[in-house]
Amino acid sequence: MRPSRRTVLSATAAGAALGATATGTAHAAPASGDRPPATAQRPSRELRSLLREIDPARIEATVRTLVSFGTRHTLSAQDDPARGIGAARDWLLAELRSYAQASGGRMTAASQSYVQEPASRVPTATRITNVVATLRGSVTPERVYVVSGHYDSRASDVMDATSDAPGADDDASGVAVVLELARVMARRRPAATIVFAAVAGEEQGLYGSAYLAQQLKDAGADVQGMFTNDIVGSSTADDGTKDPFTIRLFAEGVPTSETPEQAAVRRSVGGENDSVTRQLARFVRDVADNDATGMHVRVVHRRDRYLRGGDHIPFLERAYPAARFTEPAEDFAHQHQDVRVDAEGKQYGDLPEFCDFGFVTRVARVNAAALWTLAQAPGTPRAATIVTSGLTNATRLTWTRGTEPDLAGYEVVWRETTAPEWTHVVDAGDVTAYEADLSKDNVFFGVRAVNRAGLRSPVAFPAPQA
Repeated sequence: MRPSRRTVLSATAAGAALGATATGTAHAAPASGDRPPATAQRPSRELRSLLREIDPARIEATVRTLVSFGTRHTLSAQDDPARGIGAARDWLLAELRSYAQASGGRMTAASQSYVQEPASRVPTATRITNVVATLRGSVTPERVYVVSGHYDSRASDVMDATSDAPGADDDASGVAVVLELARVMARRRPAATIVFAAVAGEEQGLYGSAYLAQQLKDAGADVQGMFTNDIVGSSTADDGTKDPFTIRLFAEGVPTSETPEQAAVRRSVGGENDSVTRQLARFVRDVADNDATGMHVRVVHRRDRYLRGGDHIPFLERAYPAARFTEPAEDFAHQHQDVRVDAEGKQYGDLPEFCDFGFVTRVARVNAAALWTLAQAPGTPRAATIVTSGLTNATRLTWTRGTEPDLAGYEVVWRETTAPEWTHVVDAGDVTAYEADLSKDNVFFGVRAVNRAGLRSPVAFPAPQA
């Protein structure tokens, strides 16, 4: 039988669903504290094998190599083989090309350049170069997921292009995550396409990521998820406290790209906590907050930290789901600081000795769990709607069937409007419509796709359809 109003009210009161459907049982789990949400997915054997290959020694070597270029300021030398952003760019491209050789032709690596005319923090025309590796999907290559870190660095003065700016945490750590994911995944066959990007120009104004996002937009790419890793190198806060098993994930609610018409719909249905980026963040918790990664994903309901911004923002501006990974508590003595020792003997500067490479390794595993599951699972359901053509206490959902050859069907999820996580899941079957004897006025609904391997997509939040 379908879930009824009586069923869901009893389930909410008892903390577990008791209803069943014709094709399976409705599941519910508390979504508070450290308990996993009802939508959690256990890591597969394939994913666990991939995560074991992520190598902390390689991650440390990448950070130290990037630091060895002295400065990677966007305005620094581009033609010096040993110092400056040009040397870092060439080394990154060579690394990614070496990984691509193991891919059997599925991965390509290239530099992506343009000339930035004078603008904020760029006083003269400057070539900005991203280094990008693309692992083409074997089943639905048109579906794309992006992971990035920025390889430029800075000193105290954002316009100082000559002083040492080691940038170990900000953001050699994020680039090390990207490179290690590219190395491990190059030998595998994801169903969807994964783009691994080391971008430049972040400290001067997100220039490289804006160019990358626009290139994808101009190409009509179906980017269904983007993660930037920025300042993921340390688990120690400025007061010395440590939190080595938590990573923050910043995820906006009201979309940056929202139109006035979309805002009107959101206000009418109460969708402030159900943007595509919030669904992406819930998915990360579902697949990466577990024993396989050894990490707790702390989702923060903000686009970014106060007074800060990251390379996910240009993707958000172009209506792509995008979120930012950042360490749990920062030490600002080791960010955006000249390398120096003050009168009290305190060391300043973003040096590798302040990084925790075991922590960075676990962050890489969180990214890998999210990206690999996204790439192997079906895409997020399209055209999900909630029928509102008449007054009724039942809820009818519709969506468009995906094109994946291994698609098995769909699940409907729901939660109380005050709950942060999905609390109920029911198997809807291989259909494109579902009706629940529950009032759409009282709960939030969603739809997710399932393939034959049991992998689930992120949830699609339905729009009202008259």
